[in-house]
Amino acid sequence: METGASADAVRPSEGDRSRRARLAIGVLVLLLAAAAVLSLATGASDASVAAVVRAWVTELLGGHADLSARNRIIINDIRLPRMVLGVLVGASLAVSGAVMQGLFRNPLADPGIVGVSAGASLGAVSVIVLGGTVLSPVTAFAGIYALPFAAFLGGLVSTFLLYRVSTRQGRTSVATMLLAGIALGALAMALTGILIYLADDQQLRDLTFWNMGSLAGATWSKVLAAGPIIVVVLASTSLLASGLNAMTLGEATARHMGLAVQRFKTTAIVVVAAATGAAVAVSGGIGFVGIVVPHLLRLLIGPDHRYLLPASALLGASLLLSADAVARTIVAPAELPIGIITAVVGAPFFLWILLRRRGVLDML
Repeated sequence: METGASADAVRPSEGDRSRRARLAIGVLVLLLAAAAVLSLATGASDASVAAVVRAWVTELLGGHADLSARNRIIINDIRLPRMVLGVLVGASLAVSGAVMQGLFRNPLADPGIVGVSAGASLGAVSVIVLGGTVLSPVTAFAGIYALPFAAFLGGLVSTFLLYRVSTRQGRTSVATMLLAGIALGALAMALTGILIYLADDQQLRDLTFWNMGSLAGATWSKVLAAGPIIVVVLASTSLLASGLNAMTLGEATARHMGLAVQRFKTTAIVVVAAATGAAVAVSGGIGFVGIVVPHLLRLLIGPDHRYLLPASALLGASLLLSADAVARTIVAPAELPIGIITAVVGAPFFLWILLRRRGVLDML
């Protein structure tokens, strides 16, 4: 995609930020491990994670584990797939936000805010409502991948339209991007509303909770459907790091450095659409992860995407697992949609970014 010399040229200078970034990634790995344990231990049931872990170790060593069927089902078939799905969704949303912010060269870019998630939701809802009728040939052919594939197409179209509308002569207008994102999101939600109107009672109950974002329906089949897509996308983002570093200097400069700008932008858009689409397909609309996580990390470890992208994946996964734990316990035995938790945290943070960029906070 670019020459070795140009890749070296766009790397920020090594120094305290690089050492801090490597240290931060190590800390984030530990944080994710703690969040995973918290996710397995949290819920209305008092199933013991320690007992299940002991049983796993015993069985791996060839012994017979004395574990009740109830605890085994709760941990292995309910909490464990929920935890794995939370890691995948949180990482994909955070990395999508980091890629979009690097591509648009603006910290306000986020799949949820600029309409990409709404487009992915439209694709997913189309399959949920019409999968047994108009789209039955598609669902029969794609099987369990029909939902994430439809969400990917919806996110891809939204991202492409957003980029085309907000970019002119190689420069992206922030105001146009936000306004276009609002318009695209409103259009996608209107079309989604029409589909919801056509849904039956069972579909309505599923869609109402799903639209607010939740991991409550996590199963191993959902992990199998979305997991391979998300893993491939996350692995491929390492190839985008140098290009995103070059894009921070402007498209003209990046082109002079040997970056195939148009091809790179197309690749980045497809990556964002695939990650967002797969996440939305299995968890619904969960907002603000993609704007909060990369912005915080950029302040902490700097803008070098070689470190920013993996750090975003780790912190995004930890943040979503923590939000899910809160959602499961704050109104136990019921649970809140995760989208409510992330919105309570993310909306004030988004306003703070806006005020900070206008210099308002400096005058207060």
